[in-house]
Amino acid sequence: MHTVVERELELKLVLSPERSIPVPARLSYRTDDPYAVHISFHIGSEHPVNWTFARELLVEGVFRPCGHGDVRVWPTKVEGRSVVLMALSSPDGDALLEAPAPAVSAWLERTLRVVPPGSEAEQLGIDDGLAELLAPTPGRADDLWLRDPWPSDESKDGE
Repeated sequence: MHTVVERELELKLVLSPERSIPVPARLSYRTDDPYAVHISFHIGSEHPVNWTFARELLVEGVFRPCGHGDVRVWPTKVEGRSVVLMALSSPDGDALLEAPAPAVSAWLERTLRVVPPGSEAEQLGIDDGLAELLAPTPGRADDLWLRDPWPSDESKDGE
């Protein structure tokens, strides 16, 4: 069973230093995708705008500037309030979003309790999957490895 940690909050789309508009958003974290955070922005269109990026990026961005390219995150103060700024870039355009730092931090803490940092791979079962894949098969396993997978035309019955 997978766990989902969600939080609805209002972000601000920064249009200029003096002007911003509210944007309802949903932060989502799923244990079946333990390295990522998902943000859905409800911008008044039929479908929300979805962004996915590394949870580690958002965790670090609460404390110090980080990221490059499409996603950059950094903490700052606006009118005495602690906020987290997220600069998102895509072929469709750029956006600067402001999120309340206490709400983002509280949500991130919940995700970190569900899947502590460094334990993400356990959620994916990568080690178990590799062990199963590499486990010897009883019986004819060696036979399969030694047999030529592309027999020549001159061989009889694939041998």
